[in-house]
Amino acid sequence: MVAVHVINGPNLNLLGVREPQTYGSMTLAAIEQRLVEFGARLGAEVVCRQSNVEGELVGFIHEAGLAGAGIILNAAAYTHTSIALRDAIKAVDAVAIEVHLSNVHAREAFRHHSTIAPVCAGVICGFGAVSYELALDAIVRILRQRQGADEN
Repeated sequence: MVAVHVINGPNLNLLGVREPQTYGSMTLAAIEQRLVEFGARLGAEVVCRQSNVEGELVGFIHEAGLAGAGIILNAAAYTHTSIALRDAIKAVDAVAIEVHLSNVHAREAFRHHSTIAPVCAGVICGFGAVSYELALDAIVRILRQRQGADEN
């Protein structure tokens, strides 16, 4: 069984309330529940965490990476500014996928640049809550391939 940590950054605890026209009406708890269930069907253990504090997110990344878990990271606004999160992923040589609910490239220009994407296996954005499920499917495949358990 592979392990995947889903790490969510600032303001994502307000999903369902915060700008539903942009982020949808589903709460973070509902997204996490769907991911745990989907992970079980994929044979993956899913651990979900959220913080509004950059240093806590760094710690979550260290913990996941050092344990060999894959990381699905929605760093939210830190995506565009945090060298610390980028360096944390690189430091523990984590397999990570960057995720966003909205299509960041269709939004304000400052959201078009990611400091995290260059150290991630890929970026998925713009599919609402399904973005997380797409990322989970992808990261499970990557982790299994690295373990030699999946030829696809």
